Amino acid sequence: MIKKKRLALVIAATFFLTLISLLAVINFSSGEKDVSQELPRLYSTHEPQFRRAIGSLLGPPLVGGNRVQELINGEQIFPAMLTAIRSAQQSITFETYIYWSGDIGREFADALSERAKAGVKVHVLLDWVGSAKIDDGFLDKMKNAGVQIKKFHKPNWYNLHRLNNRTHRKLLVVDGQTGFTGGVGIAPKWTGNGQDADHWRDSHFRIEGPAVAQMQAVFMENWLKVTGQVMHGENYFPALQALGNSDAQVFSSSPSGGSESMQLMYQLSITAAKDAIDLSSAYFVPDDLTTQALVDALRRGVKIRVITPGEIIDTDTVRAASRGTWGPLLKAGAEIYEYVPSMYHCKVMIVDKLLVSVGSTNFDNRSFRLNDEANLNIYDTAFAERQTRVFEDDLKKSRQVTYDQWAARPLKEKFMERLALLLESQL
Repeated sequence: MIKKKRLALVIAATFFLTLISLLAVINFSSGEKDVSQELPRLYSTHEPQFRRAIGSLLGPPLVGGNRVQELINGEQIFPAMLTAIRSAQQSITFETYIYWSGDIGREFADALSERAKAGVKVHVLLDWVGSAKIDDGFLDKMKNAGVQIKKFHKPNWYNLHRLNNRTHRKLLVVDGQTGFTGGVGIAPKWTGNGQDADHWRDSHFRIEGPAVAQMQAVFMENWLKVTGQVMHGENYFPALQALGNSDAQVFSSSPSGGSESMQLMYQLSITAAKDAIDLSSAYFVPDDLTTQALVDALRRGVKIRVITPGEIIDTDTVRAASRGTWGPLLKAGAEIYEYVPSMYHCKVMIVDKLLVSVGSTNFDNRSFRLNDEANLNIYDTAFAERQTRVFEDDLKKSRQVTYDQWAARPLKEKFMERLALLLESQL
């Protein structure tokens, strides 16, 4: 009898460990095939075929008549977002990864609650992991006011495999007419003017015009996943008039559908680049395929400049993994700079002073394959030139790392980089 009990326990333990192992394997995979081959260079960014390819492959087409404005650091970003929220008359849809406690979190909770009490339809989608630090009082206040709040991939025993898939998207749409996206979360770190380690450097973008409907559709994608609700009608998708001169598109990626879209956009843009690529990246850990695309661009004469965080960073593991990938790029002529004053959290790519891609996407495997992301692409030389000036202002506050400096780094650093790169698939 005792032997049978022991055997039953062994079988149960084996089954349990097998189940846990299976969930872990599923959890750390994207579930879809990824871009795994180099793309041939068939056209440049200035040719019509590039725009046709980007529109067709990423889903939504380019639409004209948009007005896009950059917002630099919390001092500009949060007042603009809060003003838009407080002006809402019909609907507010808000999806974000980070929402923590603090005064700025309270301001957003107050503004969203006030609009809900006034009869505006307010929908908030928070990532379960990213919003773990939120004050429960903020949630209660919003719920009591009528705000509909949902958590993305809140874990249960039957869906633990989804925990590694997070919504990293940062989307705010007011009345279906004004949209915001970029790098900021709702937390004290993003307040101020990027002046020190406690106040991060970041950019966000306000858009008005026809492409806002695409941004709204991206929000609806995850809202439908979480709630099963289909929201439509004029409150969410009003007729949108041309308000500016920018062609734009908003597109998304997700492991559950279109996980390759974001990486494909970067690969296509790098491959089509003719003159210059300026990349602002909070987490710059390119895989071998992307590194090769960048090296190929350098060899055909494209100037590549990258700004990424320096010693002030929220994760040393990512910085170590990032620095471990720089050798081939620096040797081929890329200019890599580390931002000095504060944590550099920007996510902006400028190609040939024509295409600007902004949004939630980092230049790493997590954004390319594991997270739900959303980006806004703007095709406008005037807008691109403004963003280039912003980039060059950041360059003045950054320290360049040369190939010789990189090659001469201490053995301890090289060892830590190799260890960090073992986790590259999760960074």
